[in-house]
Amino acid sequence: MHMRKVRGILSRSNGMNLYRGCTHGCIYCDARSTCYQMDHPFEDVEVKENAVELLEEALRRKRHRCMIGTGSMSDPYIPLECQLCHMRRCLELIERYGFGAAFQTKSPDFLRDLELIDQINRATKCVVQMTITTYDDQLCKILEPCVAPTSARLEALHACRDRGIPTVVWLTPLLPFVNDTPDNLRRILRGCRDAGVRGILSFGMGLTLREGNREYFYQKLDEHFPGLKEQYQKTYGNAYELPSPHAEGLYRIFQEDCRRYGICTDQQQIFAYLHAFEDKQAGTQLSLF
Repeated sequence: MHMRKVRGILSRSNGMNLYRGCTHGCIYCDARSTCYQMDHPFEDVEVKENAVELLEEALRRKRHRCMIGTGSMSDPYIPLECQLCHMRRCLELIERYGFGAAFQTKSPDFLRDLELIDQINRATKCVVQMTITTYDDQLCKILEPCVAPTSARLEALHACRDRGIPTVVWLTPLLPFVNDTPDNLRRILRGCRDAGVRGILSFGMGLTLREGNREYFYQKLDEHFPGLKEQYQKTYGNAYELPSPHAEGLYRIFQEDCRRYGICTDQQQIFAYLHAFEDKQAGTQLSLF
């Protein structure tokens, strides 16, 4: 890792990224794309060393409380967080100043901060968003090698359910010819049902590739799935969007099963929920149902 001081931490939509880069090693990661103009190796994580101080300054200045989001570009619970505790310090500030929070991760390490997350959620709202792509733990270790397997992520979602902490799952990506099967999808959806997940975000049954992440992805296909890169190149060329050949049937399963389980799939409704601040002490609460 390396340290860097930054000028600001919150975006206009009140999102933040405490780190830049990642060590999870997911073979499909879009954040590797050159369009993001990262000026350091992806696994050499940039730590925004003054992020916590900047967040407190920003929260002090705000005239109205709101939701604070993180995790869209860099997981706030990468292994470095265990020693640095920047995310925990930010959650402490969010709780102290009475704001809400929504964070996206692939790691159950957030359970370290579960008491704090619970405190925020009791007063306002704290939404845990978990990315899940592959039900099978062995395949998961190939696709997402340096992060906890799906079974551990689902256990973490169960812990949230037991405390009434709302959860949303990002079901993306499904890799053509790898994990784009009805069995994988149905098992993920059943796992979400059992964990009490309130909403699932899907942006199509497939994958996106562009300069930077395409080269890394193909390198890993050659390593773990010999011959599959050539099938991708023949099927998709250099396309940005790579829909599964089974996309239509998979999406139908997705909609039908989620409807039966009472899980919201409406993207607008889910994003509205993630961004809507709630003051539970004043009696304002939103539901995804």
